[in-house]
Amino acid sequence: MKNRPDISKLSNDELVEHSKEEEQPVCFSELYRRYIPMVYGLCLKYLANEADAQDAVMDLFEEVAWKIKEYDIKNFHTWLYSVAKNHCLLRLRKAKGTFLVPIDEEFMENGDFFTLLDKEKSNEEESALLHCMNELGEEQRRSIEYFYYENRSYADIVDLTGYPLKKVKSYIQNGKRNLKNCITRVLNRI
Repeated sequence: MKNRPDISKLSNDELVEHSKEEEQPVCFSELYRRYIPMVYGLCLKYLANEADAQDAVMDLFEEVAWKIKEYDIKNFHTWLYSVAKNHCLLRLRKAKGTFLVPIDEEFMENGDFFTLLDKEKSNEEESALLHCMNELGEEQRRSIEYFYYENRSYADIVDLTGYPLKKVKSYIQNGKRNLKNCITRVLNRI
């Protein structure tokens, strides 16, 4: 890719296309960097261990780097979520011989809500998001800003805010739900 524009300004679709062409995975690295919070959150939910989740994120980086060139990807977020979920299930099967993992998708800090932050938004959606962020309580707003906008880990948020870890997780979960409800309400009024 000669005369490459600033990759941080490229859309996910553009990064996917450029990733298929490049020998050194610069665009892929940027794309994956955007999704590390989602992938890590998903792996942590399935594997229930920080070290295993971190290992899975690294393994997935390598796996997805070659898979992205092989597949016709229409929605990177959905595709990556599926690949990561299957990777975790395979790890669990190998580790235990069987698997029984109850997972509540609503508890996932990075499920559908993540697309709200990474997709291109209409002016109405952007306005609703900003309005609703301001409607959140300070703890929820700060936790969501650190987690989603600054890609901070739970541990980072605990260090930055002094909130207990369980509270940080709760603020993110409840804040995400409150944002979703508020945005739906605001957009339905338009």
